[in-house]
Amino acid sequence: MPHRTELYEDAPSACWPIVYSPDYNITFMGLEKLHPFDAGKWGKVINFLKEEKLIADDLIVQAREATDEDLLVVHTRRYLNKLKWSFVVATITEIPPVAFLPNFVVQRKVLKPLRTQTGGTIMAGKLAVDRGWAINVGGGFHHCSSDKGGGFCAYADITLAIKFLFERVQGVSKATIIDLDAHQGNGHERDFMDDHRVYIMDVYNRYIYPGDGFAKRAIKRRVELEWGTEDTEYLQKGIVKRDEVVFKAARRRRIPILMVTSGGYQKRTARIIADSILNLHNLGLIDKELATCGAENPKVEQMIRDSAKDLTNLSLQ
Repeated sequence: MPHRTELYEDAPSACWPIVYSPDYNITFMGLEKLHPFDAGKWGKVINFLKEEKLIADDLIVQAREATDEDLLVVHTRRYLNKLKWSFVVATITEIPPVAFLPNFVVQRKVLKPLRTQTGGTIMAGKLAVDRGWAINVGGGFHHCSSDKGGGFCAYADITLAIKFLFERVQGVSKATIIDLDAHQGNGHERDFMDDHRVYIMDVYNRYIYPGDGFAKRAIKRRVELEWGTEDTEYLQKGIVKRDEVVFKAARRRRIPILMVTSGGYQKRTARIIADSILNLHNLGLIDKELATCGAENPKVEQMIRDSAKDLTNLSLQ
């Protein structure tokens, strides 16, 4: 019998299936500036969307922090206990000074934001099934598995969202992970190594972190990019088009889709993510009508009938 959780309580019907909390953002004495990752990008994405009049505070689903009971659906107790040691968190987040902070500070200022984002991903999983699509403006901690964190990923939110769906939502028996971050998603790959219900497609630079050869065995569709892939065109136009292709393919097949914002090591990442969400809205692939009516939306069907592409074509983009 699944444990009782607040993460699966019904969201207000007036809200977009977009999940966020101001608690996502990591700010503490400038420590966040010691890592190239933009630890405040999530709030910037929301601000850009507000400036474009797409959303307002009362239309966003407020993310809740994942509890220990929620996390234990995937994580081992031994791993969660390790996070009570500041030096372990310093290693995972790649911010060495964190090792010298009292752990209660680390829990509140570093891990609570990540737990809240993790709760947001789990909530967005249910919303995607209920409404046809959902976006968590955070999460995507694809380097974390049930018993090991790394690469700024302390909780396995992707694995958790899928396991919650398998356990709690009738009719959900398969899932596809389309991992388009520049780094290999070795965390969820290790978690679903022998689970044939989960199909994993991963597009990544083969020469950078983590280079996890064992985890690659779980990938069903692997696209390894070379160093020569041009950053400027890919980051400015490719990401927006990439997300559009994935959403079109999912809408064409009437498959509920959940988007997480994953990595982003540059200051312009927040703008690019916001532009991608705005593009999806402008194309009619996400809107409140679609969220209410599900995939049976004639506007969307007309939009994508002739232009949706197979996910396998991503390797040709």
